[in-house]
Amino acid sequence: MMESFPQTRLRRPRMHAWSRQMVQENVLTRASLIAPIFVREGDGEPHPIKTMRGIYRHSIKSLVMEAQKIADLGIPAIAIFPYIDPEDKDQDGTEATNPDNLICRAINAVSTAVPHLGIIADVALDPFTLNGHDGLIRNGEIANDETISVLVKQAFIQAQAGATIIAPSDMMDGRIKAIRSALDKADYQNTLIMSYAAKYASAFYGPFRDAVGAGKCSSVIGKNTYQMDPANGREAMREIALDIEEGADFVMVKPGMAYLDIVARATEQFYVPLFAYQVSGEFSMLDAADNYGINRIDVIMESLLAFRRAGASGILTYFAPEIAPLLPQ
Repeated sequence: MMESFPQTRLRRPRMHAWSRQMVQENVLTRASLIAPIFVREGDGEPHPIKTMRGIYRHSIKSLVMEAQKIADLGIPAIAIFPYIDPEDKDQDGTEATNPDNLICRAINAVSTAVPHLGIIADVALDPFTLNGHDGLIRNGEIANDETISVLVKQAFIQAQAGATIIAPSDMMDGRIKAIRSALDKADYQNTLIMSYAAKYASAFYGPFRDAVGAGKCSSVIGKNTYQMDPANGREAMREIALDIEEGADFVMVKPGMAYLDIVARATEQFYVPLFAYQVSGEFSMLDAADNYGINRIDVIMESLLAFRRAGASGILTYFAPEIAPLLPQ
């Protein structure tokens, strides 16, 4: 179809609020949001995270209260991440498979108190290891297959505790198939898997690592030996395809804003719901917008709408509780 000016004037539909709304191609709603939340041991008031203004590490008691507030806002799910006390860590992250660990108690408390709220449980070893890695170190490298056996146990106890969605974020090859098989054999066929299928070795994760107490990896092994190279796009399509084949119900791209091209390509290529994570570094930069003469709320809303335009079914964002009241249900 050939269009030309002056017969065609694309500004015409933009000139009225009602017509702009009528022809809007993408809509951001509360149902699009997932709220990441951090939990710690102990009681008392939430502890502020220095690198993430307005974000806290909650006790289990305050986590339950926060989860109820989030559910009341119409946000359908939370993603819980633990801050593990240093004395409970070791090189192999053995606390990750303790059925009475912090994350399992937190999942159980929230699922009991707010039963209709989706609970996404992170499956990875980095919050539990002294070295800050997502897998076991053997002979100077991350041992893929040995790590998978630990991740399977971690996923099982989280499902047992009441997690709605198991979310492996470790980037080990083959872990989705192993976890799906183990969950099915244990009669957890209805537990969903959201795979961090395209997780990049990104510089945007810094504040998150502080939030969960992972710090810098103490080993000479880099996370780029298992997380993806930011230069690669076609490889992400292979990763996503493999995880879908292995049984992932949802797939994730992380980080989000710097990888919207990956989100768009994946939603065009695959017919599986795709989620994106507006990670801690992206959050902290947008949160600081007011310091530089930029309207903070406007750029937050624009960034989230960009995820929807790229094709994301859902967005993990630390802004979720703040933004939800501004959005339709």
